[in-house]
Amino acid sequence: MDLKFTVITPSLNQGIYIRDTIETVLDQNYNNIEHIIIDGCSTDSTLQILKEYPQLIWISEPDRGAANAINKGIKMAKGEIISWLNSDDYYDKNVLRDIAEIFWKNKEIDFVYGNLTFVDENKKLIRIDKTEKYDIDYLIHKDPNIIRQPCTFFRKKLLDKVGLLDEELKCVFDYDLFLRMLRITNPYYINKNITFYRDYKNTLTRKYIRLQGSEIIKVARKNGAKITDKIILSSFIKKKLFPFLFY
Repeated sequence: MDLKFTVITPSLNQGIYIRDTIETVLDQNYNNIEHIIIDGCSTDSTLQILKEYPQLIWISEPDRGAANAINKGIKMAKGEIISWLNSDDYYDKNVLRDIAEIFWKNKEIDFVYGNLTFVDENKKLIRIDKTEKYDIDYLIHKDPNIIRQPCTFFRKKLLDKVGLLDEELKCVFDYDLFLRMLRITNPYYINKNITFYRDYKNTLTRKYIRLQGSEIIKVARKNGAKITDKIILSSFIKKKLFPFLFY
């Protein structure tokens, strides 16, 4: 079993957290991993930290947002299995071997996902989340918020088929990508915690929740959602009108 992983981390001024991200990629019981960090010209301690890890592949240059940074990493990737791990999130211990084994034993599987644990900025447990089954009709017509991108892995050849992230989207580029992938493949779910997701007031999702609502409506409508569908109504009410009450 010698599948190569590429973990892509978009980064901008996350020096306070990025060491945890790097260390948990290093601290896996699986060695065939390249970790690519695409930094958007951080002005904090990030670059000094990156220089401490000679195994990293990294660049620091202006970008056009997270989707653009991740796309840069995908284009650089040498791995057969791709994931992106944000610079404030981190993997659970010894999970990549389990993921590799699923891909190795099941050549027809192109898309694997597991569970996510929400923690605060100090790693204090908020909640353990068991990811719901990904169903394309549910995601288009009812609710996209079950998507758990940080604990998801996919074959590079799947990306070659569906294309890169839509860089016009600033918040829900993962939702858009997942819909494209789900149209041509059935994902495999592993009932195991894979990743810890830091949830705090300055995350991209919380800072731009109204924009997220607009983008959800745009992507859902593009994929066939009706104005009267739950996803459209709830995105408009919860995220556009009353984001401070419902997040």
